[in-house]
Amino acid sequence: MIALSDNDAKDGLNMKVIVDTPEGIAKQAAAIYQEILKDKPNAVLGFATGSTPLDLYAQLIKLYEAGEISFKDVTTFNLDEYVGLEPTHDQSYRYFMDTNLFTHIDLDPARVHIPSGIDTDAATLAAYDEAIAEAGGIDMQLLGIGCNGHIGFNEPGTPLESLTHVVELTQNTREVNARFFDSLDDVPTHAATMGIKTVMNARKLLLIALGESKAEAVYQTIKGPVSSACPASVLQLHPDAVVFLDEAAASKL
Repeated sequence: MIALSDNDAKDGLNMKVIVDTPEGIAKQAAAIYQEILKDKPNAVLGFATGSTPLDLYAQLIKLYEAGEISFKDVTTFNLDEYVGLEPTHDQSYRYFMDTNLFTHIDLDPARVHIPSGIDTDAATLAAYDEAIAEAGGIDMQLLGIGCNGHIGFNEPGTPLESLTHVVELTQNTREVNARFFDSLDDVPTHAATMGIKTVMNARKLLLIALGESKAEAVYQTIKGPVSSACPASVLQLHPDAVVFLDEAAASKL
């Protein structure tokens, strides 16, 4: 494990950057969840989808099965969902979370919140942010990062003050995600996503990036200017952001 200090990145940087193996990252990140839930068993947790958090979710399941962590009083909010996919669709993010985490732990389904890919009118989108506020705000939001620096599905150019909204996915994002579908034509063109401001309102942020394909986005996130050109760069302004990287993702730092 390698921890990068503020001086290894840039003056005034708030984020803590840790380089470790994927296995080590999963264990360290899971330990953060244990600490949070020990202090606040009814914490509000923000989850993410994709291949990046799978090792972490497997570790959380292992800890639950060992009786070392409980989610029975937890409330969850997910980052995003594809527009047009029913929750039962095998590529919907609700299906992903159920399959890879939620049905394996003692989480109350009534406390699970994921943006709707079907009801995407302005009132429904605004209600998602209202539900987060009514729950007391998100204590920790888990994030991945796209090769173009997106967080959630906030593509480059998304206003930093954005709340939950519908975004048109870039061709690059659709091509990267096409591996999960039968063809590129089957990949949705839009997604409902927490906005950048919604993400930044979380009290703690935990970002995981793995692989060389993320190295440039990681560099811009940590050492580049804060700009909507790289949405993840806004993490530099958060008072409590932890970034876990494997050596490949950290290779340009």
